[in-house]
Amino acid sequence: MVFYKTEEEIELLRESNRIVCMALAHVGSMLRPGMTGAEIDKAAEELIRDHGGVPSFKGYQGFPGSLCVSVNEQVVHGIPTKDQVFQDGDIVSVDCGVHLNGFHGDSAYTFPVGEVDEAVMELCRVTHTSLYKGIDAAIVGNRIGDIGFAIQQYAEREHGYGIVRELVGHGIGRELHEAPEVPNYGKRGRGPVLKHGLVVAIEPMVNLGRKEVRTERDGWTIYAKDRKPSAHYEHSIVVLKTGPQPLSDHSIIEEALEKNPDVQYVGVISQAV
Repeated sequence: MVFYKTEEEIELLRESNRIVCMALAHVGSMLRPGMTGAEIDKAAEELIRDHGGVPSFKGYQGFPGSLCVSVNEQVVHGIPTKDQVFQDGDIVSVDCGVHLNGFHGDSAYTFPVGEVDEAVMELCRVTHTSLYKGIDAAIVGNRIGDIGFAIQQYAEREHGYGIVRELVGHGIGRELHEAPEVPNYGKRGRGPVLKHGLVVAIEPMVNLGRKEVRTERDGWTIYAKDRKPSAHYEHSIVVLKTGPQPLSDHSIIEEALEKNPDVQYVGVISQAV
């Protein structure tokens, strides 16, 4: 069942997402080669709890971390540990969720640490841009398939990257995962109609190589089958009569990156947005 949000609920969702992005900005400000997944996970959890929230992911279906931390060929759901040491040239996808005032926020950002190969930086730029292509398609009267088509057209058909099929975006609200599912591929005019008040998390997961993925023995970490890098960006957005509106705010993450010389800034490809 799809739940459409009231103005009051949208503001509560905005606040949950604000804490999510504060946590991601904090991570972005401290990331450097030699740091571990466990360190950034601890720092993010402390910030979330200091602001009255609860990490949405911790304990969710048994997941042990407050963040999902996925490095290089890991697509999503990587477990942050003290053995997960970031190296110069890594890309680190950090996915964060916060439960606050009865509602969940959810957003993700991929951080290039140190000197990252240009081909991988381009993957990040295209993936980040594809997120906004998807958001631009999330207008009242369109369908879920229009969002997926926009992402797939840009990242896969125009740039030749692999769009992961097994993992999708989702509705979000009182539950972390609600209807409808939001694939990053699709056909125009297919799927549920987008209506005012719909809140969804749009999250392109794009592989440098092929689209196929596998699961590590830990039962959580999803990685690209060909072991080539993968990038992941996510916004929670609301569909309004006036147009789509992100509830999460990546600008505070990017402001933090301006002060951290160990992480490269990933913008969007301006002419494509």
